[in-house]
Amino acid sequence: MNVTSNLSEKIRQIRLQKGLSQENMADMLGLSTTAYGDIERGRTELSVSRLENVAKLLDVPLPELLGIDITMSETEWLRQENTRLLAENRRLQNEVDQLKTKFRQLFGEGVLRIGDERTRIGF
Repeated sequence: MNVTSNLSEKIRQIRLQKGLSQENMADMLGLSTTAYGDIERGRTELSVSRLENVAKLLDVPLPELLGIDITMSETEWLRQENTRLLAENRRLQNEVDQLKTKFRQLFGEGVLRIGDERTRIGF
């Protein structure tokens, strides 16, 4: 089972525990019943704002809905997430730098770089 289907199933289970119908949820979210049903079937990827709205309507903290250890303070979770994202950013920047180096090896420095002005040939 993937993350989306786990989340969809969790939303469905909590909705049922709260005694809400799909129609109730759809109305409160401003969606059609079909669109909301697609969320619970895992056919729709939720935006962060929509996910926050679902959590609020179900009266469940967002980290809990996402399956994040809620014993951790929000500040600590944000620090850990920030550290993870910074490491990923460094990894991606290294990858970009390697690709730039490889590009220069293949094509040299004679390729017009973005931002360089072209010589007008006068038409």
